[in-house]
Amino acid sequence: MAYPMLESPIGAFYYYDGQFISADSEQASALKTPTDEVTYYETLRVKQGVSLFFEDHLNRLKKSVAGIEAFDVDIDDIHDKSNSFLSEFDPDFDGSLRIVLTKNHLLIHACEANIPGNELFEQGINTLTLKWERVAPNIKVFRGDYKAAVAAKFSEENAHGKPYELLLTDNEGRLYEGSKSNLFVIKDGVVYSAPDDKILLGITRNRVMRALEASGAELKIGMFTMDEIVQDKDAAVFVSSTPFDILPVKYIDGYELNSEHNELLKSIQSSYQRIADEYIASAKR
Repeated sequence: MAYPMLESPIGAFYYYDGQFISADSEQASALKTPTDEVTYYETLRVKQGVSLFFEDHLNRLKKSVAGIEAFDVDIDDIHDKSNSFLSEFDPDFDGSLRIVLTKNHLLIHACEANIPGNELFEQGINTLTLKWERVAPNIKVFRGDYKAAVAAKFSEENAHGKPYELLLTDNEGRLYEGSKSNLFVIKDGVVYSAPDDKILLGITRNRVMRALEASGAELKIGMFTMDEIVQDKDAAVFVSSTPFDILPVKYIDGYELNSEHNELLKSIQSSYQRIADEYIASAKR
């Protein structure tokens, strides 16, 4: 399914193929028209003008291209152009940056960011489940059918409002990933994650692994159904992603959990925040 390169942009200008273009230009309007080219992308969290874990994102972008078309991707050049864009856009920008690549074009723009407020870190988020088996999850390209299914589910509402995130279930009803995040379950003091071949190996997830180690947590491979989670009153669930770091899950399809009170999860959140702060400080030196 064809999909436009430009999605949810903000700001007065974008970088496109060697130049800055106005958001009101004909070129920018054309970028909102679906293209038949395979479109690869990465969305980066920017804090204090620093693109978090930029190198990991660009390496994943390169791997996505290699998995389908195998054209050359100049990581250093994209890095330089992204930094130039942020310098012009806002040196202290706090939000999301999207890098979009096809075989013939490069687009860089700031985009709408669903960055959670402090209350969601403290109280947890509302989620709904979506039955969806991902195809080649580690190749990040726009897939129109998936985006349509996700958008439809996000429009639903329950007693706790609209979902902040969706949790995907496989054909056996086991939760394995978020629609835009990695999923973790804590049971009996052990942290569980789905097998690597079922999930997008998120950039934030790599740092979560380090945070787990720093917190003394044990990681095992495992997936659970809704019943297996909600029947365990001490179970905790959390998600991690570039836009929102680590968030506890309070509700799944209306079922209430006590994830936000889990001491191991609190320790993992603190360890992750230290890792992010160190990255920003190093980038600003």
